[in-house]
Amino acid sequence: MAVDFNAEVDYVARLARLFLEPDEKKRMAGQLSDILKTARRIQELDTTGVEPTSHVTEVPAVLREDQVKPSLPLNRIMQNVPRRDKGYLKVPRIADSQQDQD
Repeated sequence: MAVDFNAEVDYVARLARLFLEPDEKKRMAGQLSDILKTARRIQELDTTGVEPTSHVTEVPAVLREDQVKPSLPLNRIMQNVPRRDKGYLKVPRIADSQQDQD
């Protein structure tokens, strides 16, 4: 059964606010179809007796003890900061006052 995925591609493109050329839509619909075919084939595999795994091989967790160390002095951290005020970085405002009140 061949399924037409053009509507799904249009829907996802609209959600992502993407403009796709007709040839891009066609290619993506074909890719989506291929992905779902592969997923169906995987679901058909007999996995009786196969334990679930997160890795193909055993991967030990490499952990280390936390080590408390002194941080860099503030004047060294701030030495290349172009604008600062009382130990804080000053950056351009990115929101207008109307948004700040919401």
